Amino acid sequence: MSTVTASKGAASRGTAPQGAAPKLKTSAMIASFADPGQKTSSAPFGHALAKAAEADPRIVGLTADLGKYTDMHIFARAFPERFFQMGMAEQLLFGAAAGLAETGLVPFASTYSVFAARRAYDFLCLDIAEPNLNVNIVGGLPGLTTGYGPSHQATEDMAIFRGMPNLTIVDPCDSVDIEQAVPQLAASDGPTYLRLLRGNVPTVLDEYDYTFELGKAKVLRGGNDVVFVSSGLMTMRALQAAEALAAHKVDVAVVHAPTIKPFDAATVLAELNTDRLAVTLENHSVVGGLFETVASAVVSAGLGKRVVPVALPDEFLDAGALPTLHERYGLSVQRIVAKVLAELG
Repeated sequence: MSTVTASKGAASRGTAPQGAAPKLKTSAMIASFADPGQKTSSAPFGHALAKAAEADPRIVGLTADLGKYTDMHIFARAFPERFFQMGMAEQLLFGAAAGLAETGLVPFASTYSVFAARRAYDFLCLDIAEPNLNVNIVGGLPGLTTGYGPSHQATEDMAIFRGMPNLTIVDPCDSVDIEQAVPQLAASDGPTYLRLLRGNVPTVLDEYDYTFELGKAKVLRGGNDVVFVSSGLMTMRALQAAEALAAHKVDVAVVHAPTIKPFDAATVLAELNTDRLAVTLENHSVVGGLFETVASAVVSAGLGKRVVPVALPDEFLDAGALPTLHERYGLSVQRIVAKVLAELG
């Protein structure tokens, strides 16, 4: 496995000689993609789940030895009698969640996305999705939100899950999305998969006239030259890139599509059916995620529209510091801006 060298230390960035780029330290590999000084919210999923549980006594929480690392520990402290620690056994986690749902409870089961998608797929498929149970799977470290390499980078989770009948897939942008999504997921019939952003999560969408609606895409800003269709943390990057492109006299619209399945093709296609450059942005492999979801919708509608993907490559990624990896694999604002300018020629 290839690695990007990072020195040891507690801070995310160390000091460097004047004029040199700061040397990233090992903690820059952890799952935080917030920019320095950016407004954030701590553990929005855990707090939202605890709040939802106050109103709905059916909600229970489970985890596979990852309570602290999926923010489930917030719920566990608030409702210890409704929290179940299943240990490092993801198949058991999903089987137990299915049993709880059969009794009328509403389970939220958290683990890392790689373990949910790769290790326990069959249990989710046959124990939960086939009987269409209200079990909410919460997957931490989706896509490139950790520098710990392919064992932890769930770059293909949406591709794995999109083919599963009955399963709703949500890829939230920020703390606003997560806080508003949790009660809607609890109230939704059938199973759901939430790509969790944990820890200190950026707060971005509060600056827009936006509310999360399960199954809906939203136009966050208009633009005459380019239209971005984005999901997950890449909506934050899309908005930042749109601001940066304005300095190049490029006017960019941004459409946020947090629900990958079922997909709001009507809203997205209404924006794509123009002569503007169309770009999708996702924190996922170019195979099987948002780009292919959008491309399928475009072809099915007969639009004959070219769509340019900003996505992770179809390969196992390096380990290393997140800022370095996001730049290397094209998810940084700088790389997005460069790609759009190159496409516009």
